[in-house]
Amino acid sequence: MSQIALSSDTPSERRLKAVRLRGPRALREAQALRFRVFSTEFEARLNGAELGLDMDDYDHHCLHIGVRDLNSGALVATTRLLDHRAAERLGRYYSEEEFSLDGLQNLEGPVLEIGRTCVDPAYRNGATIAVLWGELAEVLNEGGYRYLMGCASIPMRDGGLQAQAVMQRLRERYLCNQNLRAEPKTPLPPREVPDNLIAELPPLLKAYMRLGAKICGEPCWDPDFQVADVFILLKRDELCPRYARHFKAAV
Repeated sequence: MSQIALSSDTPSERRLKAVRLRGPRALREAQALRFRVFSTEFEARLNGAELGLDMDDYDHHCLHIGVRDLNSGALVATTRLLDHRAAERLGRYYSEEEFSLDGLQNLEGPVLEIGRTCVDPAYRNGATIAVLWGELAEVLNEGGYRYLMGCASIPMRDGGLQAQAVMQRLRERYLCNQNLRAEPKTPLPPREVPDNLIAELPPLLKAYMRLGAKICGEPCWDPDFQVADVFILLKRDELCPRYARHFKAAV
């Protein structure tokens, strides 16, 4: 069932609807939105940049979902989902390009990987994320997935100072490698963090933590996106109670 929400954060009330992006035209919409967000905010080096797209070999193996503004018809948020069966055909998950995932094969139950999540800057509010999360919940429920995993990014334009400060916060509250240990293939260089530096979690990383996700190790440096990627794992039966009505317990 598609998730629909009304957002009154602008003079003209927005109507937002979750969509599953099927077919070449819808995929190009997602790739174009990703290009606009990633190239602007991270100055990322992207495959397909000459076409105004962010594209790679994983796209055609993933289910793409998004949020559409029904007033304008514009796609305003998107993410892609790679399940364990598709990963087996590919021979890897996307996260394995950046991390050695010790314990992945021992996870009990099917796994779904989330990636390339982005939201149009004008739509970064609770309503948009709620609609996207609602559709993600539908996919998890339909597939009976027990785990959701993926990467969340921290900008590195300052040379990694903010990333190190954010990691200090994450280690204190959200580090857990009981189920899986993620070892970065390109660790961040060490940096001393001033005591007075305020570490703000990036919005998407904060959203994952609110769901109940944990980080499974130290971050990986991604030079193409100029970010530090943190590997996150969400065990479905450990969801934050606030979201449990969306993400039903696995059967």
